[in-house]
Amino acid sequence: MLGNLQTFLNNLALMTCALAIGASWVASIVSPNCSFDKLTGARADGHVRELIHRTSPQLGFLMAVAGGLFLFASSLIAGIISLVAAFGFYATRMMLAPKEGKNAPGVRTRRKEQRGTSVALSLTFTGASLIAAILGLFGF
Repeated sequence: MLGNLQTFLNNLALMTCALAIGASWVASIVSPNCSFDKLTGARADGHVRELIHRTSPQLGFLMAVAGGLFLFASSLIAGIISLVAAFGFYATRMMLAPKEGKNAPGVRTRRKEQRGTSVALSLTFTGASLIAAILGLFGF
């Protein structure tokens, strides 16, 4: 009975992890490519930043759920890596938080580096999610 429950929870965690991987791929690869093809540079940059800012909490939630399910299914390493990926997605959102207050005179804020860094972080934690899914597939 317990073996069946562990298998069910592990499979459910794999599906949740796969959903987060697919959504992150769309948010950080597919949509920016379409945005930069169809929009001007500034609008595409703003669109990509807003998209990653809006999708990161949901991706973090999915990975936190997957991590909890992996831990309940006794896939400890996959669960820990999933929880690290969840924290990473939340950290990506915090990095893209809107600025508060005004800049000092003569200081410019460059937002393009934020977009590049947030896409890189999102892809890094997508890779961590993929590693967690592979480890969970084999029961580690």
